[in-house]
Amino acid sequence: MKILIVNPGSTSTKMGLYEDGKLTFDKTLRHTVEELAPFAKVGDQYDFRMNVILSELSAQGIMMDDLAAVVGMGGLLAPLAGGTYIVNDVMRKDLSTGKYGEHASNLGGLIARAIADKTDIPSYIVDPVVVDEMIEISRISGHPAIERKSIFHALNQKAIARKYCVEQGKKYDEVSVIVVHMGGGISCSLHVNGRAIDTNNALDGDGPFTPERSGSLPVGDLAVLCFSGKVTHDEVKKMITGKGGVSAYMGTNSMMDLERDALAGDEKSKLIMDAMALQISKDIAQMAASAAGKVEAVLLTGGIAHGKPITDEITRRIGFIAPVHIYAGEDELTALAEGAERVLKGEEEAKIYKG
Repeated sequence: MKILIVNPGSTSTKMGLYEDGKLTFDKTLRHTVEELAPFAKVGDQYDFRMNVILSELSAQGIMMDDLAAVVGMGGLLAPLAGGTYIVNDVMRKDLSTGKYGEHASNLGGLIARAIADKTDIPSYIVDPVVVDEMIEISRISGHPAIERKSIFHALNQKAIARKYCVEQGKKYDEVSVIVVHMGGGISCSLHVNGRAIDTNNALDGDGPFTPERSGSLPVGDLAVLCFSGKVTHDEVKKMITGKGGVSAYMGTNSMMDLERDALAGDEKSKLIMDAMALQISKDIAQMAASAAGKVEAVLLTGGIAHGKPITDEITRRIGFIAPVHIYAGEDELTALAEGAERVLKGEEEAKIYKG
């Protein structure tokens, strides 16, 4: 059973071949600024990306007739429950028109469908960022004009939760765990009986600050700043996502640099690193409250989880809630393939996207 995986990013396309429970091939195809410059919108890159992928498949001797399925990174779609979805015509239309937003990941499902159609095999996406399983009480923000949203690292979070369950001899739909993905964005979610029933909007202004995002800011002061005449709307958006967090405080979004300088004795670097650990810890405690304290484990994942000083500090602060397990990094290609494999093996039923 060979599964082709396609994961488009803003300046690269990751692809891989999954067979017998492991990646037998994976490669990151980089796209230069000059190559992408002619395309006004992300959707316009479709033919370019498709040709690059097909060329690489030919170079590697990967035959489409040998594939059982093609799975792509899920893009911006209507909110949906977690799981593996068939790339149907409704999804293809929403992705191609950018109905719910433009993002490189939109190309994942489109390319997967096009390749799969060549040999009449199924195409899928798995746990896109728009997975929404929040319960009603978790959506309440404090004002009816604004509702809390579920936008988080669903693919990696659910893959890590399942990995933990395999290690513990348990089932994902029978546990209560808190999973924290720590990367360029940080999402903290409570997973209960196979659903992420509470989470933060990790995209634009909720939760802990990150290497380049501000996280939750004091709303009164933010409102004053917005109407001060000193900043434009675009500048405020960049403060929240792109030029906030560690980048704003330290002039760099590199956690490796921050950790190095903190360990070398730089007081400001240590302060900012510890402040991030504190904010992450507060979010974990908040999720524990959502579970009324019934939490089996806290799982830390993502690139920042490679940093021992910050994971040690988080563990020191929230270890009283539940045992902490570290799963540093992320493996989106494998997570995508495993989602498709569960369907192909009959362990899970493919879901239908309705828009």
